[in-house]
Amino acid sequence: MCLPSTLGISTGGHTLAQGGRDTQLTGLAGEFFVAAELLKRGLQASITLGNAKQIDLFAHNPRTGQTHTVQVKAIRDTNEFPIDLKRINAQHIYVFVLLNKPDVPVEYFIVPGQVLVDEPERFGKNVGHPTFPGIHPRYLRAFGSNWTLFGASGDG
Repeated sequence: MCLPSTLGISTGGHTLAQGGRDTQLTGLAGEFFVAAELLKRGLQASITLGNAKQIDLFAHNPRTGQTHTVQVKAIRDTNEFPIDLKRINAQHIYVFVLLNKPDVPVEYFIVPGQVLVDEPERFGKNVGHPTFPGIHPRYLRAFGSNWTLFGASGDG
């Protein structure tokens, strides 16, 4: 089997290492899944590629004329989404993507940045952890597939 690193493929300026799950691949997969879902719902989506970016993608709704800035947080397994409350932008929409195993559907949790800023207690005690802040998916269930934040249909 050919691994991306043996083909000279890189993502975000970093060549992919053999073995293990690469967090950059997970993040990139999450961004592409979100872009696909937005496109499926009639929005225009543009992924911003690069390192240390503040915005992962732009989502434009041609029906409303509104453009949204989106931050994507992706994980492969039911674990905590790493997120630092000090870096939350209240104007962004945060899409938490649980990729799951290959034959299990992807899960999306879509939260307005303002909610993360104003109500951090909703997201569990670890959201404010000093060294490894994160949100477990169980605290995001109320925001499952909340595509209406984009002015899009929730049913795809």
